[in-house]
Amino acid sequence: MQYTIHQIADIVKGRLTVHSGNITINNLAIDSRKLNAPVTSLFFAIITQRNDGHKYIADLIGQGVSNFCVSYIPAGIEDKANFILVGNTLQALQDLAAAHRHQFSVPVIGITGSNGKTIVKEWLWQLLAEEKTIVRSPQSFNSQVGVPLSVWQMSNIHDIAIFEAGISQPGEMEKLESIIKPDIGIITNIGHAHDVHFESAQQKTSEKLRLFDNSRIIIYCRDAAIIHEEITRKFTGKVQPVHFTWGYNKEADVVIVSVDRDRHNTFISATYQGKHWSFSIPFTDDASFENVMHCWSVMLLMGYGPEVTARRMSRLQPVAMRLEMKEGVNGCLIINDTYSSDPDSLAKALDFLLQQSRYDKKTVIISDMLESSMDEDALYSHISELLSNKQVNRIIGIGEVISRHDGQFRMNKQFFKSTEEFLSALPDIELQNESILIKGARVFAFERIIEKLQQKLHETVLEVNLSSLIHNLNYFRSLIRPETKVMAMVKAFSYGSGSFEIANILQFHHVDYLGVAYADEGVELRKAGISLPIMVMNPEMTGMDAMIRYNLEPEIYSFRTLELFARTFDSYDRSKETTGIHLKLDTGMHRLGFMEDEIERLAEELKKYPRLRVSSAFSHLAASESIELDDFTNKQLTAFERMTAQLQASLDYPFMRHTLNSAGIIRHPQAQFDMVRLGISLYGISALDSVQDKLEVVSSLKSVISQIKKIKKNEPVGYSCKWVAPKDSTIAIVPIGYADGLSRKLSNGVGKMYVNGMMAPIVGNINMDMTVLDITGINAEEGDEVIVFGREIPISDVASQMETIPYELLTGISRRVKRIYYQE
Repeated sequence: MQYTIHQIADIVKGRLTVHSGNITINNLAIDSRKLNAPVTSLFFAIITQRNDGHKYIADLIGQGVSNFCVSYIPAGIEDKANFILVGNTLQALQDLAAAHRHQFSVPVIGITGSNGKTIVKEWLWQLLAEEKTIVRSPQSFNSQVGVPLSVWQMSNIHDIAIFEAGISQPGEMEKLESIIKPDIGIITNIGHAHDVHFESAQQKTSEKLRLFDNSRIIIYCRDAAIIHEEITRKFTGKVQPVHFTWGYNKEADVVIVSVDRDRHNTFISATYQGKHWSFSIPFTDDASFENVMHCWSVMLLMGYGPEVTARRMSRLQPVAMRLEMKEGVNGCLIINDTYSSDPDSLAKALDFLLQQSRYDKKTVIISDMLESSMDEDALYSHISELLSNKQVNRIIGIGEVISRHDGQFRMNKQFFKSTEEFLSALPDIELQNESILIKGARVFAFERIIEKLQQKLHETVLEVNLSSLIHNLNYFRSLIRPETKVMAMVKAFSYGSGSFEIANILQFHHVDYLGVAYADEGVELRKAGISLPIMVMNPEMTGMDAMIRYNLEPEIYSFRTLELFARTFDSYDRSKETTGIHLKLDTGMHRLGFMEDEIERLAEELKKYPRLRVSSAFSHLAASESIELDDFTNKQLTAFERMTAQLQASLDYPFMRHTLNSAGIIRHPQAQFDMVRLGISLYGISALDSVQDKLEVVSSLKSVISQIKKIKKNEPVGYSCKWVAPKDSTIAIVPIGYADGLSRKLSNGVGKMYVNGMMAPIVGNINMDMTVLDITGINAEEGDEVIVFGREIPISDVASQMETIPYELLTGISRRVKRIYYQE
């Protein structure tokens, strides 16, 4: 179903200023970085606490977008595009999606709850897609913005729609209900997410249940007392929807008889309408059991019989919640998305590919698109357009179907009938210094391609969750004024998390400055394509030429560094009129920096070097996290204001001021000045307990079990025989040691690692390359994952055991430990 710009203006009750024609709109966009078809897209300039979409309109016009829904028209572009002027652009987006939803009468399933929404949605798609053409929320699109974008995908080809709905505070679900209007509702569970915004669990449950105000059927677990009570209360005296329940409670529609597990499967036995049913799923965790019971309830309501149910349940696949980025052979960057194959997930993967600016050359290896109901010609024409719009240079297509449509692709291309044919030809295919997205349907077994193209890894890896990094960035952005800039510290190999990869994602998400410790770190980022302003905090004489050559801005903390840099700049580069510098002021911490009694002289010295332009003046707070030292912090802030005011009075141009670190943003928001600096809190570690729960873990150090041994009582383990088995024991050897950054202080029971849901103590002395765990009583096999720190074991706990701080632990992880980056 298509809409003209005039029709949309009528729907959202907006005033249309027309620049060119009555254009047909096929796509809605809210992110300037994720455009698939600029000509037929309508961009909604949404204003949030963190951003204002109107800032990007001029750039979007340059990219070919000509249709915008705005709450104001930025100056200078009034006649350059079509504008729909509304009071609230988010409300307009929601109104448009609600009007679109009302054009369809197919069954709509709405899913809410604290956890499991995306898994239930994706498993329903796996279970029903053989005979149903299904539209569903992309990934976890369940917010006030994500829901309307999901519903907009509905078209006449679909038999059923499945949408998620998530809320973080009261009043939000009512808006989502008006957009989704689900016929069938599923509430998965009630957890503790967003507790701070609700008075009680009862209120949170009641708010979520608003999604089902007009539903015919509600599916839930009868054993969840709070959900059952709130549903009963909510519909008392009203027209009751059908309650379809499952659980151990004998009053449930589906009564669980038994749940048994082996190492790889869960076997479920239940009764429904007096008949006994049984099936297995290839998962063993409690969450998967809960999620699959919601899915089975839908299948029962839709009339699926026991044989079909059992067969499909046994074939359920894990839901891909992340894109992995790894170092590849020949200097390539490999993005692994070999989990699904449909146009929506391809678009998301291409967005991730486009974020990577290390290489200009971008290649996509893609299989037949098996998970789409589109006509073949239309499908591959759409894929070709997607690749072209995302600046892909080359496609390598694998499969009979995509090979038939090779003429659709207008770029460098190669096609193979099978994965085996491609692997045979691989030695003769030039893949070098490029970003490669690998995306294929499971039947093509693209993991074999990943195995060939990725660098062989040391079995110990540091996994870096880029989505969590951005969550933490956005958390701090929500606490500062919209006009306050952000400097992200990426010194010390980004606190051990990686250099270019971290800087690249921060650049993509529009931080304003990067901070590095030394010039060579900044040079590395420039060579990798980072264009953001970069401040060098420790400018050494030997690195000053490089700073000038690569447009890096030094911290100037003394008259000596000022003179040296000015002399170097004058002698090295006469082509530049000016270069930026950052003045470090000592307000009481007494490390590097100009003292207050030196400011008058500093102002006079700066006048001698008119080619050096002050980009910022800044200071460090010594104790911003400590309430008992607030008097000292306030003295620092007062001194900083005096010193910068004195400087500003002597300069004939403005400069930025910044002094707050992560803890300062929380505890001293009045001192934001022009910019704030984010350090280790960006990576999920805070000095404030009240903040730690709001941050997400970014880095997880993981290894595997190389070997398992049985040892007898009184047998020793490791160098110097420091640990002797107190009883017959089982030990596991893990390939990580002090050369990887694991301190020997964790030896002999001090430290622990996480193995298959249980903590295993370290026994014996940690070696250079190996550590031994006591896994007695733990069900484990060789090759199983071992977690050193991450979500399961907080890095702060491990650092405490090492008698140090998380900074030292993170930055001490050896470069030989491979970093794997992923985005959920």
